[in-house]
Amino acid sequence: MKRAQLLIGFSGLLTFLSFPLIAQKANKQAVSPTQTTDSLPARMLKQVTVKGVKSTVIETLPGVHGTYLMGGKRSEVITLSDIDANVAEKTPRQVFARIPGVFVYDMDGTGNQVNISTRGLDPHRSWENNIRQNGVITNSDMYGYPASHYSAPMESIERVEFVRGTASLQYGAQFGGMLNYVTKRADSTRKFGFETANSVGSYGLLSTYNAISGRVGKWTYYAYYYRRHSDGYRQNSESNANAQLGRLHYQASQRLGITAELGRSTYTYQIPGPLTDAMFAQDPRQSTRSRNYFNPDIYVPSLKLDWQFSDRTRMLWTTSAVLGARNSVQLDAFATVPDTISRVTGQYRARQVDVDNFNSYTTEIRLLHQYKLGSINATAAAGVQLMSTDLHRRQLGVGTTGSDFDLTLTSPFRRDLHFRTKNIAAFAESQFHLTDRLTVSPGVRIENGTTEMRGIITYYAPENLPTNISHKFALLGVNASYQASEAVKLYGGWAQAYRPVVFKDIIPTSVYERIDKNLKDAYGYNAELGVEARWQGVHVNVTAFDLLYRNRLGTLLLTNPDASSYIFRTNIGDSRSTGVEALIETQILRTDKFLVSGFTSTAYNNARYLNGNVAAGTENRTVKGNQVESAPRWTTRNGLTARYGTASMTVQYSYVSETFSDALNTTVASANGAVGPVPAYGLLDLNGTWRIGRQLTLRGSINNLLNRQYFTKRPTFYPGPGVWPSDGRSAVLTVGFRL
Repeated sequence: MKRAQLLIGFSGLLTFLSFPLIAQKANKQAVSPTQTTDSLPARMLKQVTVKGVKSTVIETLPGVHGTYLMGGKRSEVITLSDIDANVAEKTPRQVFARIPGVFVYDMDGTGNQVNISTRGLDPHRSWENNIRQNGVITNSDMYGYPASHYSAPMESIERVEFVRGTASLQYGAQFGGMLNYVTKRADSTRKFGFETANSVGSYGLLSTYNAISGRVGKWTYYAYYYRRHSDGYRQNSESNANAQLGRLHYQASQRLGITAELGRSTYTYQIPGPLTDAMFAQDPRQSTRSRNYFNPDIYVPSLKLDWQFSDRTRMLWTTSAVLGARNSVQLDAFATVPDTISRVTGQYRARQVDVDNFNSYTTEIRLLHQYKLGSINATAAAGVQLMSTDLHRRQLGVGTTGSDFDLTLTSPFRRDLHFRTKNIAAFAESQFHLTDRLTVSPGVRIENGTTEMRGIITYYAPENLPTNISHKFALLGVNASYQASEAVKLYGGWAQAYRPVVFKDIIPTSVYERIDKNLKDAYGYNAELGVEARWQGVHVNVTAFDLLYRNRLGTLLLTNPDASSYIFRTNIGDSRSTGVEALIETQILRTDKFLVSGFTSTAYNNARYLNGNVAAGTENRTVKGNQVESAPRWTTRNGLTARYGTASMTVQYSYVSETFSDALNTTVASANGAVGPVPAYGLLDLNGTWRIGRQLTLRGSINNLLNRQYFTKRPTFYPGPGVWPSDGRSAVLTVGFRL
């Protein structure tokens, strides 16, 4: 590669130097009929063709990324066109295969949702992360329900950016990090461009993605429409999804751009219900429910103003919202409770209806400024973020006895609550280039806000209901990066973080529960130290991490003065996760047309309770030293990719070690399947891609090649306690076309 570059540069230099001579010769021919012989003989240079094959997939974010400072933080960038993966069903273990330590929770049916976590955190709808699309927050309610119900099709995504929690001062206070889905850009080379991707697969999978884009003068546009249907791996697990997005960008000048965007995603998922361990062993595809449904419908509008004041100063002003609903109708009960027709009434039992309405608004102004402090070059990022949210939660409504998706009520909601938050955050971080090799970035983030819960719970004393939670934090952090050589970089950092008390933590589920009026937000830090090296087709990134998580929430059994007992929801203890995350990508065999490369993405995570007690039957028991729920000790994904021309194929093996569903680390599963261990499992996947010219792309996947029957988690709340089987073997074929 270097030799070819030198040849190109040398030939370009010869052309440049000989240009005056050629011009002089042409001029003489024009004024004189006499032919003059050039003293320099002409030589026809051979054509030089440079070919490059990208053997490593994962890139890292630069030190300055837009208006963010990412130096010294572990980050990964996945360009989806570089990997073989089941994009049609956005299978997370394949999409995130090269990010070590990603725990995947399969919950909402194939292709509906991405549920991931790292470093011993809770994977439910990725809610320990700051989830964004094109830099715009998509978490439904950061302070009431931080889950991301918004779920864009992976066909629309160009790349995925993930940065760990040591960067939390830059984007928010989340322990898990920021996960940013960057959609495809408009085709600015033409007025109109078109792209389509259509998939067919096992269990009735049919999906279509269609996008248009282009540029007209100073305007560029991009829009897509998406639909997907699946009958589901299990009985009664049908899902129907659709999504749309429209983006319009106006480049007013070289320094000023304005972008308006509106995204929407919705799906209706028929929830097949939990199983017991005995049911799972008998037939993991069976169902215990046929009348349960889940339906999020989310809109994310945003407006951005990107202004480059000068060569050294840039401002980004983003105003956005998350609007919509999370709807469900279901018989919420253990797997051992059958959903059958009553002999007395001749009908099914009435179902429970729950509706959440999200009204979350965010405006954020960020400034990036390059300056000098004496002889030291520096870059500062600072800004202010304002959030106003109103989560309107209505639960325990009595629905119909029917079998279809129907939110009709036959009796009012027994809970009708508002969870309102107003929060302001100010942040500043500066990146100091102390030497040509050493960069240090200290920062601070100040959070100041209040959450108020108001409303009605029919079974709860009104005077005990109003709850105010104050969020006041001054979070500190520092990161550093040292470029030891051209090939080796050392990095590390420490940053404080917190997680607000969410709505579900302060809602009493019965008259026998009470909520601690002095609940505290979870609080702690992320620390990491790593080394990254790239040398002759080998990429290594190894990080040691330490995550302290204080004020975990749970329940205790307490006694009233009259000797009666009650459940008390409060902060029950602290946990700590320590471990190592390692990625190795390398070339194994390379010829002019053929390349074999491989990767291993492995993490060891020791997530333990430092202290704490939880209710267990008629007593409180210590959990000190126990393994944190849904935190596998080992997670490893390993793959081999063979490339020939424009075709590639990847075989991937994934392994996740045993986890526990509860803080007590119950080793024997309960009869109803609600608590117990989650066995270790290993999966084999096969994915291939063939790009036929610029226009046509074929993708194929065989997921869970050996048809391993497994499950990833026993949830404690939605979609219901018990065993939730993941998909067995399936196949998907995708045909993409660009015009």
